[in-house]
Amino acid sequence: MGCDGGTIPKRHELVKGPKKVEKVDKNAELAAKWKYCALSQEKLKRPIVACELGRLYNKDAIIEYLLDKSAERPNTEVAAHIRSIKDVKELNLTDNPAWEGERHNIKGDCYEDMHCAMFICPVVGLEMNGKHKFLYLQTCGCVFSERALREVKTEICHKCGDPFQEDNLVMLNGSKEEVEKLQKAMEERRLKAKTAKKSKKSKDTKVSKSLDSTGSCNTSETKSTSLNGEGSSGSCSDSAPGPSTSGECSKMLEAPAGPITGSKRSIQDMKDKSETYKSLFTSHSSAKRTKDQTSNWVTHTPYHF
Repeated sequence: MGCDGGTIPKRHELVKGPKKVEKVDKNAELAAKWKYCALSQEKLKRPIVACELGRLYNKDAIIEYLLDKSAERPNTEVAAHIRSIKDVKELNLTDNPAWEGERHNIKGDCYEDMHCAMFICPVVGLEMNGKHKFLYLQTCGCVFSERALREVKTEICHKCGDPFQEDNLVMLNGSKEEVEKLQKAMEERRLKAKTAKKSKKSKDTKVSKSLDSTGSCNTSETKSTSLNGEGSSGSCSDSAPGPSTSGECSKMLEAPAGPITGSKRSIQDMKDKSETYKSLFTSHSSAKRTKDQTSNWVTHTPYHF
């Protein structure tokens, strides 16, 4: 059991106190949020998108998640609020000129600054490493630091010039309180969109019903006019039983004089046609050859008449 051979145990070795809470390294936590995708846990690479709650994702990971939501993934709860690709916005980021990438430290014999970030604020120049708060615009996707928006107050984007409002600003990787506020704003926005869509559908149905009613009224009017016309024609045959009226009605019912369409007619029957129209056919006199034009040695030709 031990404690033999003259060993003297101490109190902390015999009495077990409460376990110490494990503290997470702040640098590792910041790197996980700002350098890795929240869904696939892979390193962020362009194109990078952000959701309405301010989390960073690789666009490829979001597309794979939307195509197959049934697949087992470790962090599906993070992207549960993303319904389609429209719920995320592609970010317009500014590269950091001091970022050398990971190739310079392949051997591991160089110092690697954990606070050096891939992107910076285009106005102030602060690095996007988690030490400073960053926001993005839902209208254009440009990313700025909170200090830049606080110092230079404008209603136009500093990078692309598009107008925006305060409601279009979303905090990237905010605290729990900020995430809760963003979630409430997202739910309210979606409710407004649903109500607007329902009102638009009701208006469309009303307009279609009104068009149908007007169309039915027009058809009834045309039917009434046609019936009135038939009644007047019938009255002309029934009301005045004279020889003149009966003759007129019989003429109206007779078929038109002339050959029936579809029957074969020769050019000689078309007396009302012009000579130019007749000359188009081979049966016309101008198409026939004279004896001087024909040769003696030709026995048969389709143009010889």
